[in-house]
Amino acid sequence: MAAMKPPKRLQSLIEEGLIDTVVRQLMSGKEAMVYVVRCGGETYCAKIYKEAEQRSFRQAVDYTENRKVKNTRQARAMAKGTRFGREAQEAAWQSAEVDALYRLAGAGVRVPKPHNFFEGVLLMELVTDEFGDAAPRLNDVVLTPAQARAHHGTLLIEVVRMLCAGVVHGDLSEFNILLAQDGPVIIDLPQAVDAAGNNHAKRMLLRDVANLRAFFGQFAPELLHTNFGPEIWDLYQRGMLQPDVALTGHFEHKKEAVDVGGVMREIDDARAEESARRLRLQTAR
Repeated sequence: MAAMKPPKRLQSLIEEGLIDTVVRQLMSGKEAMVYVVRCGGETYCAKIYKEAEQRSFRQAVDYTENRKVKNTRQARAMAKGTRFGREAQEAAWQSAEVDALYRLAGAGVRVPKPHNFFEGVLLMELVTDEFGDAAPRLNDVVLTPAQARAHHGTLLIEVVRMLCAGVVHGDLSEFNILLAQDGPVIIDLPQAVDAAGNNHAKRMLLRDVANLRAFFGQFAPELLHTNFGPEIWDLYQRGMLQPDVALTGHFEHKKEAVDVGGVMREIDDARAEESARRLRLQTAR
């Protein structure tokens, strides 16, 4: 396949010798554009981040809570929303995915292996299917009940491994999981949060696991009656979560005072998630 003309944002990587050629565009999403690139005999993905304005403010606040910045000047500028502050916030958002990828790859989580991060471009492993082509996203795949149960089980293990490494994906769904030759691979981590340092971590973990249940439950309806999210979080809070933990899918909720504000927030999040899901489906068609 002939190489395409390199986008401006990739030209500096060519000049630095980090990549040789740009093969084709792989994906254009709301937060990034992804290209297939080559360097020597290796093929990689190059993820170019878009401007931050396309993300909602509430999401940015929830996801970036308690993230550390390099110095107090940056922190003040980010709080005031100055141009320098917005640039610092965008750099922090991008580096969060890079940091999470290295951290999770080191913990044995099924994520693309990162190779380099240069001038806002993330170079990482190209995840492929059994034919050597770019692996499809889960939302583009029809599964048998047995496949659905197997992939759901695999991804629960990955969610547990992530949490054991102190990370919650925060936006896990069939739209950011690739189906590689040897099983599902988790992608898109700029919104990953620190499990211990973010007050929204529990809510995000429960939503991630609920998204998996809803998707795979389409193919294996018995999964819709499982309750893995609260079980995983309870084990984590009690310091009993291990990568090889045996989960049951059952959890008895303790009676406690109802957090009305939290419930309304969950309802708003569910509505927003459903609207985003419908929009992505319309765009995919």
